Amino acid sequence: MTTENDAEAAVNRLLDTTRAALDDLKALEPIVLDVRDLSSVMDWMVVASGTSSRHVKSLADNVLMKAKEQGIRPVGVEGERVGEWVLVDFGDVVVHVMQPAIRSFYDLERLWSVQASQPQEL
Repeated sequence: MTTENDAEAAVNRLLDTTRAALDDLKALEPIVLDVRDLSSVMDWMVVASGTSSRHVKSLADNVLMKAKEQGIRPVGVEGERVGEWVLVDFGDVVVHVMQPAIRSFYDLERLWSVQASQPQEL
């Protein structure tokens, strides 16, 4: 039986592994977003940039390889062929690796860090 502490520790190990994998290949501006209060689909989002399609693919591949070494398999991977934006879905943690122009256009950090504003009373 898995306890809540075990699950939290596993997620923390995955986040550490992801950070290290991105740092190994010099990802640009990696950021970890806590989206637990915003999403029922995932708890954490990791966003990073690569300098080219080859760099983006290499960063995503390194994340996958380092996770596999820890016995962690992805739920899914999207965008590997083109390399403009690769999404690696580990369930509780979703990793987005993008080229800078794509990252700027979609601006996931702003989108996922802004909570729905409440209407103000007049």
